[in-house]
Amino acid sequence: MVVRIAKIRIFVGTKNQEIMYKVRAILDTKEDVLRTLLIDENKSLEHLHTEIAKAFGFDGQEMASFYTADNEWNQGEEIPLFSMAEAGEGISMANAILKHTLPQTHDKLIYVYDFFNMWTFYVEVIEISDEQITEPKVILSFGTVPDEAPEKNFENTSLSDDFDDEFDDFNDDGFDEFDSLDDLDLDSI
Repeated sequence: MVVRIAKIRIFVGTKNQEIMYKVRAILDTKEDVLRTLLIDENKSLEHLHTEIAKAFGFDGQEMASFYTADNEWNQGEEIPLFSMAEAGEGISMANAILKHTLPQTHDKLIYVYDFFNMWTFYVEVIEISDEQITEPKVILSFGTVPDEAPEKNFENTSLSDDFDDEFDDFNDDGFDEFDSLDDLDLDSI
């Protein structure tokens, strides 16, 4: 005689559901190209990296980084695919969990995929829900990815102003009187 015992879990007054994130990734290009993904809050950014890459037709094998961003999309701290710090130290996509990195709706990241081509995406949590899924999935796909990454123009006009201001003080110290190495009296040193 075989007796089978079934285990039944009963949750009274609480939900035992995974929280799902609806994450929108917008490609930084002239044409509108975006994907909305549904992904489990307990997944790492490494998993999100793979899902975004697949959703836009990439194989996910290139180097990539996420960057924290504020509401104005100003780039903050880097979260690289692999940590370059000592073993067990430093942040990486593998140890950055969605629910800790993006705890609220409208939290943002900048995602750069393939540093040679600089595919850049604006990533935002658009909804946090208790919808049930077994695997991450694309729930909205709009636009066609161009054959080549849009060209990036890296400018920061305020940087040159800050640089000039920083070195203005040197003129007060007599450095402007130095014209040539021949003018130095090295014997007096």
